[in-house]
Amino acid sequence: MQANNKYQRFTKIGLVGSGLLLGLMLSLTYSAMAEKMVKPQLPLEDLRTFAEVFGKIKSDYVEPVADKKLIAEAISGMLTGLDPHSTYLDVDAFKDMQAATQGEFAGLGIEVAMEDGLVKVISPIEDSPAYKAGIKSGDLIMKLDDTPVKGLNLNDAVKRMRGKPDTELTLTIIRKNELKPLTFTLLRAIIKNKSVKYKMTEPGYAYARVTQFQERTGEDLAKAIKAMYDENKGPFKGFVLDLRNDPGGLLNGAVGVAAAFLPKDTLVVYTEGRAADSKMQLTVSPENYARGGSSNDYIRDIPADLKTVPMVVLINAGSASASEIVAGALQDHKRATLVGIRTFGKGSVQTIMPMNNGAAIKLTTARYFTPNGRSIQAKGIDPDFIVEDGTDQSNNIHEADLSGHLSNPKDEQAGVAIKPEMAAAAKAKLNEKKYAEPTGPIEPASAADIQFMQAMNFLKGKPVIHTEPAKVEPTKS
Repeated sequence: MQANNKYQRFTKIGLVGSGLLLGLMLSLTYSAMAEKMVKPQLPLEDLRTFAEVFGKIKSDYVEPVADKKLIAEAISGMLTGLDPHSTYLDVDAFKDMQAATQGEFAGLGIEVAMEDGLVKVISPIEDSPAYKAGIKSGDLIMKLDDTPVKGLNLNDAVKRMRGKPDTELTLTIIRKNELKPLTFTLLRAIIKNKSVKYKMTEPGYAYARVTQFQERTGEDLAKAIKAMYDENKGPFKGFVLDLRNDPGGLLNGAVGVAAAFLPKDTLVVYTEGRAADSKMQLTVSPENYARGGSSNDYIRDIPADLKTVPMVVLINAGSASASEIVAGALQDHKRATLVGIRTFGKGSVQTIMPMNNGAAIKLTTARYFTPNGRSIQAKGIDPDFIVEDGTDQSNNIHEADLSGHLSNPKDEQAGVAIKPEMAAAAKAKLNEKKYAEPTGPIEPASAADIQFMQAMNFLKGKPVIHTEPAKVEPTKS
């Protein structure tokens, strides 16, 4: 019973997805926080101003506006003005979120956020219509069919992008370095996001890709490990964990994935916020990652030697939130070597708080920190080996690029990017090796996957083609 209570407390703030997924791929998390907190003194003068504006709109706006719409828009604006990840979920959006936590939803398969009135693509979901069509991280969606995005809030834009399977939607997109807007006509589909994909890339070398952290991600990874162990007929020589373009998801999923590779009771992440129950230390313990606690500990059956096998974690600018928790924990404990490019940099936790009207708010309630006390908020995690993927990285965006992002409380260098000359040097080295420039999505863990190939070189003791990390000079005020 105690374990279940701890788990319920844990899941209460267990949302660490990056941005708002097109399918609202966040966890169903219930909170009674509002009931526990002492009601603050209401600002009466400001509320009188609000009522005055409300009355003026009702009496003088060019067209009649329903009270319900005005209040919903006011709530939405109040939340979206806080940071890029706090938002209002109306009844339909809340229901969609509940369904999407199971890993299946209908839409295009894009993780998005608002930026300067436009919808900005954080990353397309692997194997989705958007991914196959060539939608890229950093694309700005300016029109949905014939409807301009300017003037829509994020929920409205998401609703328009969702729809029945096999129906078309045309996106007009602004892309960096393109002189004219691009148009993509996509066919909506049921997005079945399988969160763990795996294979033995060659005898002795295991590969697992986590595309999103869902309710069963940790358990699915444990099953994948055991399946590969049986196929290999013995211990691995090396293990590659691929977290590229993983936007995050459930916090318990992140702890479960880290638990597969770290010793029992090792600290994975801790959180700090204003509310008492937003302050937690999550360790490798079943009560922090398994529903039912120790009775459903899916980690205990994983071969013990997995805790020490040589390991590489692949990361990129699309690795966000829960992905960064796993990467940061494995890096802090020197359990794995990180290969790729700097991660997205979302170091905040969102709580879903259901409202009495059937809607909900998604509110940023805490920041999270790696075991060594690092906040990746608006900064990201730098890899041990910077390896570009051979494509144009100019479209990559990070948390620090989003308007109104939270500051980094630990590091004054939040948001400092790799110097352009460093990135150019990395690309030059890759060109020396005569890698083909990809024309579409790269098949992960294939010969065309440059970052994966360099990870394999590291595991085999071969030279890794990489760029040295940029030196960051102290900020002068």
